[in-house]
Amino acid sequence: MKYSSIPSAQSVVFHCKSRGIKNVVISPGSRNAPLTIGFTNDPYFSCYSIVDERCAAFFALGMAQHLQKPVIAVCTSGSALLNYYPAVAEAFYSDIPLIVISADRPAYKVDIGDGQTIRQETLFEKHIGYSANLKQDISHATNTVKKYDPHLFAKDHSLDQLQSQIQSFNDAELNNSLKVAFTQKSPVHINIPFEEPLYDVVEDLKLAPFCVPFILEKNSEEINWDDLARTWNSYEKKMVIIGVNNPDSINVEYLNILAKDDSVIVFTEVTSNAYHQNFFPSIDSIIAPIEKSNDKELLAVELQPELLITMGGLIVSKKIKAFLRNYKPKNHWHVNSKKAYDTFFSLSKHIKADENWFCENVLKQRFKLQSNYYSRWNKAKQKYLRRRKTYISEIPFTDFLAFQIICSDIPKNYQLHLANSSTVRYAQLFDLDPSLSVYCNRGTSGIDGSTSTAIGSSVHSVNPTLLITGDLSFFYDSNGLWNSYRRDDFRIIVINNGGGGIFRILPGMENTQNFETYFETVQDLELQKLCSLFNINHVEAVDKKTLKTALSTFYSPSKSPVLLEVKTPRLLNDKILLTYFDFIS
Repeated sequence: MKYSSIPSAQSVVFHCKSRGIKNVVISPGSRNAPLTIGFTNDPYFSCYSIVDERCAAFFALGMAQHLQKPVIAVCTSGSALLNYYPAVAEAFYSDIPLIVISADRPAYKVDIGDGQTIRQETLFEKHIGYSANLKQDISHATNTVKKYDPHLFAKDHSLDQLQSQIQSFNDAELNNSLKVAFTQKSPVHINIPFEEPLYDVVEDLKLAPFCVPFILEKNSEEINWDDLARTWNSYEKKMVIIGVNNPDSINVEYLNILAKDDSVIVFTEVTSNAYHQNFFPSIDSIIAPIEKSNDKELLAVELQPELLITMGGLIVSKKIKAFLRNYKPKNHWHVNSKKAYDTFFSLSKHIKADENWFCENVLKQRFKLQSNYYSRWNKAKQKYLRRRKTYISEIPFTDFLAFQIICSDIPKNYQLHLANSSTVRYAQLFDLDPSLSVYCNRGTSGIDGSTSTAIGSSVHSVNPTLLITGDLSFFYDSNGLWNSYRRDDFRIIVINNGGGGIFRILPGMENTQNFETYFETVQDLELQKLCSLFNINHVEAVDKKTLKTALSTFYSPSKSPVLLEVKTPRLLNDKILLTYFDFIS
């Protein structure tokens, strides 16, 4: 087998293999050749080639998100690394173990006018779990290194002694960074300076890097479960909100207990992957009628929880954020083994445990309380469900109706990826089949990378994948289609409303050319031509009838991916959505 002749490149490959990291996404380059040689020549690794670094990083992120295991992204020096930043930030806020490995120029070639050279060390300082900046080997290209940086060679140490010190430092940095990726589910950055020659190989690996076994540290903070249970049992109005969560992460037994407690209402987001018929999956449909009521204050106090418990990641609904910031609970507990966000400015306790551990220790001590909290708001839920059904039967074809039809037609067990902005917000309003696994990049909530993430996630999925996205998000990440890893059963639905429709819903919208150009960004690009470029079957729907006809065969087996373009009226969508909240109120 062939190995790079550079010790630090050998060390990186050795450490990753020793930790069982198999998936490596590589973007082409010359400076990263030692890493590419090491990973691609070892059959242990599954390597993927993605040209566009921004897409490559999101592709790797999607894979790590699906597998819940670290995935490597490798790039060359210079601006290539900067293109990783959006995915790194997403991984940081979404707790995804993305391992970024960047090749760098030697330090003596930085800031002297050398090509493809930027200040790469600690580049992601504010959005990274750990930055490992490896030291440059001096046993490789020794004469060149000595020529440009003689200070690296101490007079009282031999070359072997100095290289041994470098090796020990690099091993320690690699051990530290990979430990963070595994134990904290956080992105890490490993930066490695390489001097030329970059393509030399050896047949035998004589290097023996030192890998320290990871010891999973248990939470040292003592949790007084009896005290928490007493507090739980003392409140007649308990609200549970489940944000972004991985599929099947919360035991069904505990979900059932919460669903049948009269003193509890459970608000779930479309990204929560938590389902029960007694839950409230459309938060905004409960809050909006309160906002518009003449008895707003009375209704708000009735809904205001005494105890708020949040689980999972970030929350989509702006309405629940605004509501709970105005009508704060007496206590707010966030259950998460790693971190707690004070989203509602009322956080009183961070319970450093996973959801199942919390439920096991608190719910087993619960007792039945006389409360009408659930029944009171379940009546409101049933009312808006009836009103929504009526509304759907009366409205013209728009985003709202398209999403209702699409969400009700997704086959069981699909992996569903939602783009950000209006896509995930519309999906919040409708019921999804409990068998679906739902993902969305809510860490930074950007429209960039949705397609790349979905394709990366689909690679190892047992089930087919559907991406629902808007036109701007799809065009923005069109390079995400530029790879050979798109499965034939990959499906894409693009809601094409001719621009950034979300901005028509937000306050401050004006029907002016300035608004359409700089906010809504009206576009008339042809999706069919893009599909032709990437060998994707294109289907179009322009009304209710053609959408249902297209969906009747959309998920059927095919010899290439299929994209369904759903064209909706740009100037009508916002009116239909905003009128919905008036109608159910």
